[in-house]
Formats: sequence, structure tokens, C-alpha cells
Amino acid sequence: MAKAVLTINSKNYSSWCLRGWLMAKWAGLDFDEQIVSADDPSVRAELLLQSSSILVPTLTHDGITIWDTLAIGEYLNEKFPEAELLPKDPAARAHCRAICGEMHSGFGALRAALPVNLKSTKPGFVVWSAAQADIDRILTIWHDCFEKYGGPYLFGRKPTIADAMYAPVCTRFRTYCVELPAEAEAYCELIMNLPTMQEWIEAAKAEPEEVPELDAEF
Repeated sequence: MAKAVLTINSKNYSSWCLRGWLMAKWAGLDFDEQIVSADDPSVRAELLLQSSSILVPTLTHDGITIWDTLAIGEYLNEKFPEAELLPKDPAARAHCRAICGEMHSGFGALRAALPVNLKSTKPGFVVWSAAQADIDRILTIWHDCFEKYGGPYLFGRKPTIADAMYAPVCTRFRTYCVELPAEAEAYCELIMNLPTMQEWIEAAKAEPEEVPELDAEF
């Protein structure tokens, strides 16, 4: 049987690739990475939020190809239920799916104003009102989860699809020096220091490719 393959693009700029990669790692899937250059026009369009669809990450496993990040998470949860990428409790599972869906389809102002850029730090960055509204909503989601499930992750003691979906937000908060309440800061610290995150960040910083539009001073 062929080994699983996860097709990704830039580790420095792509929030969606980070999400899919974390899910695969946390599921315990043995996979190879196939990297598409950020110089590819379709990849560049995705990174600049100019594409009508997002086709990376794409997971190929057991002859099946899945190219939507949430679909990858659902598939991995079915294949590796012991990883508990979705909570076992039906109510918590529904809640998890809801906040993942909100991240999947929303927060456009945050994405546009604070693009992922792991190589960069922007002290003194001004967050305007539309992006701040997205940040406030995210902090409310996190607070509700911590209150309901006790932390340290969004749904308790193990990372789930939800933590993978919100991990790039933690990187954005670090890149743009966003001031956070204590519980959110502790959560970001937890996520950023996970071995999987550290592995991804080290690889991102070693990438030679740059997308000047995403390195510009906003």
C-alpha cells in the first residue's frame, strides 16, 4: 500500500496547510510531504486570498484524495478514532464542529489584515475595527471553551480539530504582537510550544521562498 501523501505549499504563509498538517500529525498518520512552490500561480492566488477555492492541503490516503481541510479532519477522525480529533461526547463534538466551521468560513477581516507570516514580527501594528471584531469573537469562543471543558486545549486534555483550526490564529497574534487576556495568552503559549508546532515553525523559517505582498509593512 502506498504511503499517505499530504500536499502543501508554503509553511511560512499558509494557515490552511498548517491546519491539515497538524491534524495528520496528531492523528498519528505516517505521511510524506509533497510541496508545491509558492511561485505556482494557483498557489500564489490562494496565499493572497485571491482564489475562489483552496486546494491545498490535499491528503491522499488509501486511494482517496481529500482537499478540504475540515474534510481531512473528519476523514482522519474516522480512520484514527483513538486520536480523538473530535470529542467523544456528542454535544462537545457538535460544539467542536460549529467553531471549526466558523473558522473555516469566517474571520475574513482578520485573514486579510493579519496574514500568517511566521518569519516576521510587527511590533506596534495597528489592528483596525473590522479585524478587532474578529479577534474579539475568537477570544469569546476560546473563553467559552475553557469555561465549559476546563482546558488546557479548547475541548479538554487533548488537542482536537478545533485546536488545529485555531493554531494559525495563535501565530497571527504573535506576529502582530496582539495583546491578549491571560487565558488566551496561556493558550497561545501552549499551542506555539507544542513539538509539532515547533517543527513546523523551524521549517517555515528555513524556507527560501518569499511572497513580497505578504511581507509588506501594513
